[in-house]
Amino acid sequence: MGPGLLGALLAALAYGAATVLQAIGVRRATTLPAGAPFLRRARAAWPYAVGLALDGLGFLASVAALRTLPLFLVESAVASSVAVTAVLSVLVLHVRLGAVEVVALVAVAAGLAGLALAAASGPAAQPPADAAWWLLAAALLVAALVALGLRTPDRRLAAVLLSVAAGLGFGGVGVAARLLEIPSPLWQLLTNGTAWALLAHAALATVAYALALSRGRVTTVAALTFATETVVPALVGLMALGDRVVAGREPLAAVAFVVTLGGCIALAGRAEPAEPAQPAASSRTPGSAGPTAAPHDVSDRP
Repeated sequence: MGPGLLGALLAALAYGAATVLQAIGVRRATTLPAGAPFLRRARAAWPYAVGLALDGLGFLASVAALRTLPLFLVESAVASSVAVTAVLSVLVLHVRLGAVEVVALVAVAAGLAGLALAAASGPAAQPPADAAWWLLAAALLVAALVALGLRTPDRRLAAVLLSVAAGLGFGGVGVAARLLEIPSPLWQLLTNGTAWALLAHAALATVAYALALSRGRVTTVAALTFATETVVPALVGLMALGDRVVAGREPLAAVAFVVTLGGCIALAGRAEPAEPAQPAASSRTPGSAGPTAAPHDVSDRP
């Protein structure tokens, strides 16, 4: 396994684990009585802080992977973090997965394996001189979508607009990271337009995703965000950044991409880990299935 692929898988693991830890931290904090001291809340919510640290680790791992791997592979791997969340929800939170979700997990694993076999490694093509300006213009488009979503009175339409904005923003982060050339000394990043575009996309995407979750169902928001942040950068990478597929493996890449994305969307309801199953109530018939747990809303990256 090459270092780029290892970085992509590490990013998926880190993001997936971060979501579960943040959910646990939020639950622990919300069980405390009102007015509990800050230090007590901080001690109870320590998993949330660990989750934030894992988010940072996942981001760095994905950036490292993008130095040598095409966007369609890395973005698919990052989106597959929802599969990691689903598995950890079973192991840690004792959530039950249905047959459809199990099939989706297998599809994600098979799709990622196919993409790894089909992707040709290599750095991005030399970006044009105005690439940073294009990225900043794209950030303005994301900002316009966020503003439109906030002004839309229809909550469903607003959730769709904000979800697409989040997906475009996270996709912009991937494109910028693929193009970013790390200068020496590092302080020169302060004058690097691509670095500023990356930060702008990251900030806008985070805000848009949180706002979308406040207006729409987790399943819908996560699915739209996954689809947008995976498909759009993949097309940009193939059309403009020199991303390549190994000769003769184009059909494998296409099928694997669709299978991976479909599996991630099917698992979108696990983008936020569900509440653990409650013990059976005394009034229920022994052996009967418990109610399906509702997703726990935690505003975090998919």
